[in-house]
Amino acid sequence: MNNRTLTGKQRVKTARKRTAASTRWLERQLNDPYVRRAKAEGYRSRAAYKLIELDERFGLLKGARRVVDLGVAPGGWTQVVRRQLPNATVVGIDLLPTDPIEGAVLMEMDFMDDAAPGLLADALGGAADLVLSDMAANTVGHAQTDHLRTMGLVEAAALFAGDVLRPGGAFVAKVLAGGADNDLVAMLKRMFTTVKHAKPPASRKESSEWYVIAQGFKGRETGPE
Repeated sequence: MNNRTLTGKQRVKTARKRTAASTRWLERQLNDPYVRRAKAEGYRSRAAYKLIELDERFGLLKGARRVVDLGVAPGGWTQVVRRQLPNATVVGIDLLPTDPIEGAVLMEMDFMDDAAPGLLADALGGAADLVLSDMAANTVGHAQTDHLRTMGLVEAAALFAGDVLRPGGAFVAKVLAGGADNDLVAMLKRMFTTVKHAKPPASRKESSEWYVIAQGFKGRETGPE
């Protein structure tokens, strides 16, 4: 049962089988303007606004014809791409099932599977303009381990981007607080003209997530060895 306070915020009573943590999560969801906006505008998750805000700042989607969405579930980012680029080829992949999105090719498999990059490239049908990665490794509660696992995913995504992007293309990936580590930044700077970090307003203040934005792909001959 919900109670509404004088400030307009909804308070959630702790149910018999609901933990205090889940009650706090539910209360946060009920009072999150991005969650309400996503429901009103038909997006599957509030994460859609992270891409919208990054695009407003960096012009990521402008003129893109082929886009890859790594870690696509539940599909908010692909929804944004399809709405803004209705004629683009969009291919997404995730370990989790993703409900169909009209005009998008969705694969339910591990991106780290040896076969995954080739299947994604085949589905694209040509060089990509943009590779998006909202992937994050499952956390184990140990900060250093969690960081290393997530950076491993980002590096794998960057190497994939180096294989499929057209010259001038862009790569966006979720990283943790502190951004990409020095080795990864150095690799991206060899591959791209500009490499920046950003935390879109839609990312919760308490969240450790940031995004690395690499633009101006120099071409495979100058990419990582």
